Amino acid sequence: MQSKSVLFEIKSLEQEIVRFIFSDIKLPDSLKMLSPTQMQIIDYILKNQNQNIYQKDLEQVLNLRRATVSGVLCTMEKNNLITRVINENDTRVKKIILNDNLKQNLQKHIKEIMKWENKIIKDISKEDMQIFIKVIKQMKKNIEYTNN
Repeated sequence: MQSKSVLFEIKSLEQEIVRFIFSDIKLPDSLKMLSPTQMQIIDYILKNQNQNIYQKDLEQVLNLRRATVSGVLCTMEKNNLITRVINENDTRVKKIILNDNLKQNLQKHIKEIMKWENKIIKDISKEDMQIFIKVIKQMKKNIEYTNN
């Protein structure tokens, strides 16, 4: 019975966050329409700008299947969020690059995004956040073991 409660609470939190994004944050519609996976991909690319990023990297880091990442990247490319460039050394792989428009848009709204993050974690101690992250990681690991 407890797992149903945990699953319900996780889903409920996700819904509240989505509602919050759409109502409180003053972001352009192009950024509001990003899926959570697209946001994770963008975040990873931004944090690793000094490296070449490939689909395989995203599959490993985000713990997603090849087909899932491929579909998300196709959508992102169609929506002009990213460009995939063939690697000079290996034509089978394509480097993933954020489009300049998206980068500029994100830079303009980074303070708004940080305000959102800070509002969500307000009044939660550093220790509680560490426990929360640890528990979430363990849940992910448990799911991973179940799927293997």
